Amino acid sequence: MAAWAPLVPFAKARAGLDDGTLGVLLLALGAGSMVAMPLAGALASRMGCRPVLLLSFVVASLMLPALATLSSPLLLALALLVFGASIGSADCVMNMQAVIVERDSGRPMMSGFHGLYSLGGIVGAGGVSLLLWAGATPLVATLAAVGLLLAATAYASPHFLRHASRGDGPAFAMPHGTVLFIGVLCFILFLTEGSVLDWSAVFLTAERGMDPAHGGLGYAAFSATMTAGRLTGDAVVRRLGGIPVIMGGALCAAAGLGLATLVPSGAVALLGYALVGLGCSNIVPVLFTATGRQTAMPEHIAIPAVTTLGYAGILAGPAGIGLLAHATSLPFAFLAVVVLLLGVAASARVLKV
Repeated sequence: MAAWAPLVPFAKARAGLDDGTLGVLLLALGAGSMVAMPLAGALASRMGCRPVLLLSFVVASLMLPALATLSSPLLLALALLVFGASIGSADCVMNMQAVIVERDSGRPMMSGFHGLYSLGGIVGAGGVSLLLWAGATPLVATLAAVGLLLAATAYASPHFLRHASRGDGPAFAMPHGTVLFIGVLCFILFLTEGSVLDWSAVFLTAERGMDPAHGGLGYAAFSATMTAGRLTGDAVVRRLGGIPVIMGGALCAAAGLGLATLVPSGAVALLGYALVGLGCSNIVPVLFTATGRQTAMPEHIAIPAVTTLGYAGILAGPAGIGLLAHATSLPFAFLAVVVLLLGVAASARVLKV
């Protein structure tokens, strides 16, 4: 997924797209992901995790070179739709497998899984960017990423679960009860991440006077602390428990975003975004653990539902921030996210984690 991010400017230039058309085109990636997730969960419950994961990774590997070379806007949209479907399917089924492995192990493992996902984002975006900086063409850089992906798949695939938890009930169902509640909390956390991803650079340059070349430091600080927090998070969850992690993490994230928004200092803003990443780092993993423990809905329905609601947050959230910022101001929009994070902290006691 991260390997695609550095290719976006090349695809825009190759296809002759303006900003508005590119924005519409990128919606295809999110649409593919959200449509495929429930289907992937249903398939995994019947066929097992392994075939769905293998198919997802192979399709993603085929689509990346296409995204690096296609110049037709229509073909790019179709490739993004299929690429998004493969990534969304893998994301959903990986979480299903993670829930089963963690439960069978009898110890917290979810933060570590999500930490390696974050590390993959750094390696994917950083590695492809480095190759492009060194003079590689987009196709060559992408083929290097594909080679790494296929090698990792070949190494890991013997250990993919040949089964998944089966449950009674339909393949698809609207989330309700505890699952809907967890999904809404995931929506807020992913909305927060999307807000920092899409708006921190704008805020730092427009509101804090930072050089545009340094605008990405806000998300870099956020990503670094999120990755570090997740890679050490299992020990924290084991020591403190899930509810304190959700409450403390949401308060930390709210405080960090509040600092970044209210204190007129670029350095303090970077510290604030680092606190947001640290606070958010282990909440979503704990929420997926809670999804595996709830009994309101079968896992093969509940986990795709929670994953889809989370994706909705990261896709729709930044657009909502933009609309609210247009109607009021960007600082006010960020403070609205602070209020939502405080709501996450206040509601944590309801969960069984």
